[in-house]
Amino acid sequence: MSELADALANLEEDKVRQLVQQRVNSNADAMSVVEELRKGMDIVGERYKSKEYFLSELIISGEMFKESMAVIEPRLKAGKKGEPLGRMVLGTVKGDIHNIGKDIVATLLTAAGFEVYDLGIDVPPEKFVEKLSQTDSTILGMSGLLTPAFESMKETVKAVEAAGLRDKVKVIIGGGIVTEQVGRYVGADAFTDDASEGVDMCRLFVKGN
Repeated sequence: MSELADALANLEEDKVRQLVQQRVNSNADAMSVVEELRKGMDIVGERYKSKEYFLSELIISGEMFKESMAVIEPRLKAGKKGEPLGRMVLGTVKGDIHNIGKDIVATLLTAAGFEVYDLGIDVPPEKFVEKLSQTDSTILGMSGLLTPAFESMKETVKAVEAAGLRDKVKVIIGGGIVTEQVGRYVGADAFTDDASEGVDMCRLFVKGN
């Protein structure tokens, strides 16, 4: 494990800030820095699942990740010209305010060349539909970490269908508790609990269009 990933996993805020800035100053590959941060967040997630960490640690690590990405993202976007690889509307569904996994996915997708429209947390179905219509996005990503989120996901898919957009949009759901069964229940095309896998799925969606 890298020093940066270890520092993030151990919630060493000052050290993370220092290491990220050092990498930026030395012109390190921006995507490799993102990968180090992602690995650190993966460890935080594992510790949360094993009850070594609790909600407060999740929140702290999420803020550290976002602060780091604010430094790195200008480098990720620099030099990206022309049409994006794909367009995606992303958000945590109504009734859920968890955003760490969603933020990681948004960052990795941006780095991969996607145009990501992140609607934030507690997003109602109509907001997803409105953004899909405005942007001609072909992928809808919904995140949730609470079981009530499943109903919100299902309602959102129904709203997309009612708007006549379902045949133009691939739906992917994500979160630590999503399963294949949940995916079938809400009417999604794919599911994942891994950010990198989610990016790969989006690439496949774009190739299939």
